[in-house]
Amino acid sequence: MSEPIRIGLLGHGTVGGAFETLVTQRADAVEATTGRRPEVVGVLTRSQGDFDSILADSDVIVEVMGGLDPAKEMLASALRSGKHVITANKQLLSRHGDELWAIARENGVQLRFEAAVAGVVPVIRVLTGSLAGSRIDRIHGIVNGTTNFILSEMARTGADYADVLAEAQELGYAEADPTEDVAGLDAAAKISILARLAFGTSVDPDSVPCEGIEGIQPDDIAYASELGLGLKLIATAERVGEGISVRVHPAFLYPGHPLASVGGAFNAVTIESEDITEITLSGPGAGGPQTASAVLGDLVAIASGAVAEVPPATNELPVVSDSESAFYLHLEVEDRPGVLSQVATVLGDHGVSVRSVVQRGNAGNARLVMVSHPVADSNFRAALSVLAGLESLRAQPRAIRVIEEDFGG
Repeated sequence: MSEPIRIGLLGHGTVGGAFETLVTQRADAVEATTGRRPEVVGVLTRSQGDFDSILADSDVIVEVMGGLDPAKEMLASALRSGKHVITANKQLLSRHGDELWAIARENGVQLRFEAAVAGVVPVIRVLTGSLAGSRIDRIHGIVNGTTNFILSEMARTGADYADVLAEAQELGYAEADPTEDVAGLDAAAKISILARLAFGTSVDPDSVPCEGIEGIQPDDIAYASELGLGLKLIATAERVGEGISVRVHPAFLYPGHPLASVGGAFNAVTIESEDITEITLSGPGAGGPQTASAVLGDLVAIASGAVAEVPPATNELPVVSDSESAFYLHLEVEDRPGVLSQVATVLGDHGVSVRSVVQRGNAGNARLVMVSHPVADSNFRAALSVLAGLESLRAQPRAIRVIEEDFGG
């Protein structure tokens, strides 16, 4: 008989239930690979189980219940007790990861968290393993399956945001209260973790600028399509001079970008470095079986004796708020001579150069859809403020960032 690896499972919802089932189904394979047979020896939910008893009986604690309290204290207690921990809790790690990783280092145990970002996509393992010695320059990610599904369906069907959100809720992709997903807060927590791993500096997710997808209009997607652009909610962490910029916002991508073709509820992350140019990892980003599979992968690594450690955050890189980007700009203006010249003057005065433009007439008004060359965010926002005050404007201007990189597309 092989030595068992005893698992204490905290949480038994969609992911917890799928993980327990997966452990049973894959026990023989895990034993054959690692020499240890996995066994769930205790389950903690709101109505069953005792944490102290489960902790005493376990070799590894798996936390999939979410939230900050009591998860933080439970995981800290487990680590101090010399137990390995696996968690899928991105909010906990984005806010208290450094404290928990320090406790793990002090007690010679592991805190693994592949399932916390992008589901089954192994971006954590790549950053902490294969690319641990590389200087990472930028990470772009589609790290929220709900918003990617909504934007993909809006592009495919021409439906508006509210109708596609309702469909996503019916299909189980979106919660009854979808705010954390559609406002970009979920993505902000995940990109904070990736920035911490890539740049060795702590990033407070509450400080990450977030723009959600609630204001996206079907005609934005349609007009941008004429310009060869597709829309995604992008989480970005990148070096800017001696600092870093971390942000979440909708962005149009040209077809050659590796993230442009990622549709539906899939996630994908592109990592850029001078050492490697770029690599892209993609796959299902959500769902019980998919997340459970990522958790099981961490369990196999621990059972195999593999060692993984997140080093202390030794870099104190300043956070840069003013990054550079190209922009999509949608204007509805009075259709009369001189208006386009007036708009061009405002843009030129603020250093905004136009790359392409589409113009449509509409019952005495005109729609101007432009894509700019890259410009400092502060310059573009200043121009936008002036444009919003023009008498010829018939609606508030709408602006969406454009990512210009085209890796051979």
